[in-house]
Amino acid sequence: MTPTYYHTFANGIQLVHRHTDSAVAYAGIMVGAGTRDEQSRLNGMAHYIEHCVFKGAQTLRNHHWAPLTAQQIIHRIEDVGGEINAYTTKEETVYYAATPNTFLGRTLHLLLDMVFHPTFPKEETDKELGVILDEIESYNDSPSELIYDDFEHLLFDGNTLGLPILGTRPSLRTISRTARHPLTFMHHHYRPERMVVFTQSRTPFLRIVQLLDNLFQTNEPNYQPLIRNSIPNKRITPQPPQQHTAAYTKHTHQVHIMLGGYAFPLGHPCQLPLYLINHILGGGALSSRLNMSLREQSGLVYTVESQYTPLSDTGYWNVYLATEPQHKDRCIELVHKELLTLMNDPLSTIQLHRALQQLHGQMAIAAENNENNALTMAKQMLYYGMSEPWQQTYERLLQLTPLDLTDTARQVFQPDQQYMLCYE
Repeated sequence: MTPTYYHTFANGIQLVHRHTDSAVAYAGIMVGAGTRDEQSRLNGMAHYIEHCVFKGAQTLRNHHWAPLTAQQIIHRIEDVGGEINAYTTKEETVYYAATPNTFLGRTLHLLLDMVFHPTFPKEETDKELGVILDEIESYNDSPSELIYDDFEHLLFDGNTLGLPILGTRPSLRTISRTARHPLTFMHHHYRPERMVVFTQSRTPFLRIVQLLDNLFQTNEPNYQPLIRNSIPNKRITPQPPQQHTAAYTKHTHQVHIMLGGYAFPLGHPCQLPLYLINHILGGGALSSRLNMSLREQSGLVYTVESQYTPLSDTGYWNVYLATEPQHKDRCIELVHKELLTLMNDPLSTIQLHRALQQLHGQMAIAAENNENNALTMAKQMLYYGMSEPWQQTYERLLQLTPLDLTDTARQVFQPDQQYMLCYE
């Protein structure tokens, strides 16, 4: 297994590093702050910050602070053939880059400049606001994507987990009026104990520690000193809403359906069995039970899939499908049939072996994606304080029994605990 190394700096920021022999290095900063940390009137803040730190920053050159323009930020990485990216989720914001290994130091320096010293220049952020508004419209034109937001709004009604990641036009216009709003959010939530720096490189670990230690000693965020006596806003765990179904008229040719419910959070003992159950049910393979039932045997859908999304203090599962209006009821009936089967009929030894063998192959293939590996490693570090190689995860999967799976399915798939959303 590839060795993994850990370090905690004096400021409280953690580093996780995985040594590889690749000529390509991955580096990034994962922040434990996302949409659920926003106020409703400033919805979209985390995603807005993710976009706008690319628009301008400051950097220390020869003991003097100098501006970094949006063009300079891009060229700093792309001129050496690298790629820089970022994304926002309900609970995290991530900034990362892939570059030739020899430019790892440059990459880390730039990422820290962006995250520690953003300037939010008004002219640039106004242009980026237009980009985000276009992103929202593009999203609204895609019912297969929009339904995930609307389902989360149904499931987490009254909680900030139900807010859309992209925000709304009114909230974004409020956010973009002044740099004070994003800087205040960063002051409360971009805290050292909620930050993980991650690297995947052939550069020696101690060299990376030394490099980052030097950067931290000469850099502090311009939105707050690195102190611990400012308490961030408390996250409130959602409570199940009263409404179990919703239907929206979207004037689409197909009916889009999503059903699901609450599930286990990160680190829960049942997280792993539900992960395997989701793989069997509709986790992406063409041989999944939902795909075989609704598509291969019945010819009712082109797409049907299931997901399990564990969060820090809660989680949810969902099934998504799109079909012709006349097939709606039959599709829902077949989905419920598969859920009941998982609840009531334990897998045979052969069925369990086949599922585990298939999952082993998929995990091995996924492990060849170095970008995904680096991001997974960072998330594990953020929530567990360590990163488990996929082989160890698979060894734990091998300990599961058919009864473990049926017991887990009964806990999450009960009909009276399900929620459903339809676009008609």
